[in-house]
Amino acid sequence: MTPLGWGIAAIGLGVTLLSLVLFAYPFLAPTQPVAGEILVVEGWLPDYALEKVKNRFANGQYKLVVTTGGLLTTGHHLSRYKTWARLAASTLNAKGVPLEKIVSAPSMFIPKRDRTYNSVLEVKKKFNEMGLAPASIDVVSLGAHSRRTWLMFESVFTSVQVGIVALQPREYDTTRWWVSSAGVRNIISEAVAYLYARLIFSPDDPTES
Repeated sequence: MTPLGWGIAAIGLGVTLLSLVLFAYPFLAPTQPVAGEILVVEGWLPDYALEKVKNRFANGQYKLVVTTGGLLTTGHHLSRYKTWARLAASTLNAKGVPLEKIVSAPSMFIPKRDRTYNSVLEVKKKFNEMGLAPASIDVVSLGAHSRRTWLMFESVFTSVQVGIVALQPREYDTTRWWVSSAGVRNIISEAVAYLYARLIFSPDDPTES
């Protein structure tokens, strides 16, 4: 290759890498709500994020808010809530969401793989138990985890219009995530997890992440 060819290739590579850096977070953290009938929230969200969930529920037309999540990873034996789903439900209630508007859809085990997918299955199971058949739902997640969550909900709720709301994390500046160790770790791990979910994951696989 000629020096000019090497130069063009280097510029092309640089542009590609810059694009990946600049657009990684916006791609992994989409916000596209559909004004759903039910608001679903991942129960592991921190309190500041659950405050935003409370505000969205209060200002929207949602009939219910559904919390998801498996067994607490720390303090399980000392906590009366046992699961992230029930802890989030209690937190939302304490923040002002009426108890009769909150539904918990907990996972009562800790899967080794596909944790998000199994949480989605619990939501569908809860809907079936309650006789709910919403035409649309909005799902709330945090930051770069959101696109993978959206993918899992769409893979399970194939006949339901699914929207997604990605709340901003406070752990790093999402516009300059590459200057923070927390940002780099989060973006890389979520990018790899999304590629796995998109290219390798099989909904028929009984094992779980």
